[in-house]
Amino acid sequence: MLSVKFPNIVNKKFKILLLGSHCDDIEIGCGGTLLKLVDLIKNLDICWVVFSSGTMRKKEALSSARAILKKVKSRNIVINNFKNGFFPYIGNDIKEYFEQLKIEFCPDLIFTHYRDDLHQDHRVVSDLTWNTFRDHLIYEYEIPKYDGDIGTPNLYVNLDESLCRKKVNYLMKYFKTQREKRWFTDDLFFSMMRVRGMESNSPTKYAEGFYVRKIVI
Repeated sequence: MLSVKFPNIVNKKFKILLLGSHCDDIEIGCGGTLLKLVDLIKNLDICWVVFSSGTMRKKEALSSARAILKKVKSRNIVINNFKNGFFPYIGNDIKEYFEQLKIEFCPDLIFTHYRDDLHQDHRVVSDLTWNTFRDHLIYEYEIPKYDGDIGTPNLYVNLDESLCRKKVNYLMKYFKTQREKRWFTDDLFFSMMRVRGMESNSPTKYAEGFYVRKIVI
């Protein structure tokens, strides 16, 4: 297995765009990796975008994002209110938003949904990410769910157990409206990272998995 390191950015800002259909998607899909990047790269510029939310969930999302990015001075957290579950039918409005986002922010790295995710909202955001940002490095993250659409990642980020615990603690602390869901449990989130850690032979036992379609070396 070929190993690479995150870039050692010193003098320039490293711009990251985070895209999530719903309020907890970014944290579930790449929360551990994001916490690692915040520790590794001191000069980050982060744009965090959630597409669908309600009043209570918006408060949760803002609290969670602010906690994760508390060390990041240059950050912009945007919580939109596109209708949950209807993204394929309001795609024109979401596409317009993407076009405006492209003008306002030019990222070095993008985190978005897995293209083959079976949730319709997730797929729309993933497709529009690729449609809009055609010359960028894109990591597609995964969300465990009832649909059973977990695939085979081709990129892994090893995580210390302390980062995994911090990620899970944030999820359980800030997203109280989701706790009644049977799948929203700390053991599920830990299990996903343990499985990906096993697959990547992680020395720390844990990892997050991503799907990368194109890389130019």
